[in-house]
Amino acid sequence: MTEVVAKTDFKIKPLIPVTQALENLLADAKTDLLVEQVDLKSALGRTLAERPIALVDVPPQDNSSMDGYAVAMISLNAQGSTILPLSQRIAAGDDPQPLAAGTVARIFTGAEIPLGADAVIMQEQVSVDQAGVHLPDSINDRQNIRPRGQDLLSGEILQPVGKKLQAADIGVLASAGIANVSVYRALKIAILSTGDELLEPGDPVAPGKIYNSNRAMLTALIQQLGMQVVDIGKVADTFAATRQALAKAADCADLIISTGGVSVGEEDHIKAAVDSLGALDMWRIKLKPGKPLAYGRVKGTPIFGLPGNPASALITFCLFARPYMTKLQGGLVVKPLSFKVIAAFEHLKAGSREEYLRAIYNDGEVQPFKNQSSGMLSTASRANGLIVIPVDAVIQRGELVDFIPFSELLA
Repeated sequence: MTEVVAKTDFKIKPLIPVTQALENLLADAKTDLLVEQVDLKSALGRTLAERPIALVDVPPQDNSSMDGYAVAMISLNAQGSTILPLSQRIAAGDDPQPLAAGTVARIFTGAEIPLGADAVIMQEQVSVDQAGVHLPDSINDRQNIRPRGQDLLSGEILQPVGKKLQAADIGVLASAGIANVSVYRALKIAILSTGDELLEPGDPVAPGKIYNSNRAMLTALIQQLGMQVVDIGKVADTFAATRQALAKAADCADLIISTGGVSVGEEDHIKAAVDSLGALDMWRIKLKPGKPLAYGRVKGTPIFGLPGNPASALITFCLFARPYMTKLQGGLVVKPLSFKVIAAFEHLKAGSREEYLRAIYNDGEVQPFKNQSSGMLSTASRANGLIVIPVDAVIQRGELVDFIPFSELLA
């Protein structure tokens, strides 16, 4: 059998700008998705494959927005306050009787408005004694009444295809009487780590070794997207082992994510292994940190080769892998929200790459951590977002800069 050898004749091409790289990736994200039905208890984080439609009006009847007294406007004294007898008591869930003419009904928040009533007076504005219920003047028609269908109308489309369901979405579906939804089958994402220096948490400390943070971090990131993790494990720093692991991953997953081995060192084998099994379509982004990001296909299965340094792996996942995976899952890709904030720092050395600084935003100002090493993951844990520094930009203290909260990238 002929031995497969690594190709080492990679031609170094110009760095790809961040925006162009993302556009290229999203244009290449194509998949055939299966659809399944799940109940609402299992729907969190899943991607809708059909548009759910409200089965009922919400609320289903006019109801009271507070505790008080329901009255017919026609029974009120136009010259001042009114005293009326109490005819019934209506709690939430009761089926009320029509309001008797010339009376009021004691009513509680959420209770259905009785036929004939067209206003609710809050209990704090009412007094009750042996003479009856004393109502104030200046009562407005329909006051304190939530009308039928105020929130949702029967037949209304509730969410679009491709929506990733969050807790509030599931609450809306439940309120509309929906018990099950059609969602896309969760993608299987294979992860593998390269590096003979890696130990797994719990292993005894050893000289020259470091604990593998990328494996646990990627597992969490993928699970947050509602996808399944296929853990291929740690791969030895050899071309043969890397190639074998990639082939295995391609056979059992919809997408492969590796960390490490995408630079230009003698122990970096991802690029060569991908090339031997498929094609490396993109490598080296005009980005800091995260320049050596790789993308291609292994036996037809897409692969992201993320940098081994954990901060670089996190940022490249958020900027590139996450939106790609969202589209691959059938989801709607939405540009993360960013906003202008005041720079509480100076950035006086213009860079040739678009830079993403881990930072703390507080009270209108943002301050980056002093150490932006791509190997420091603790700053990403302590930060609440990223400052975006454009190519060739110089930032003076007090200027406005773009800030992307981690809530837009990690949820």
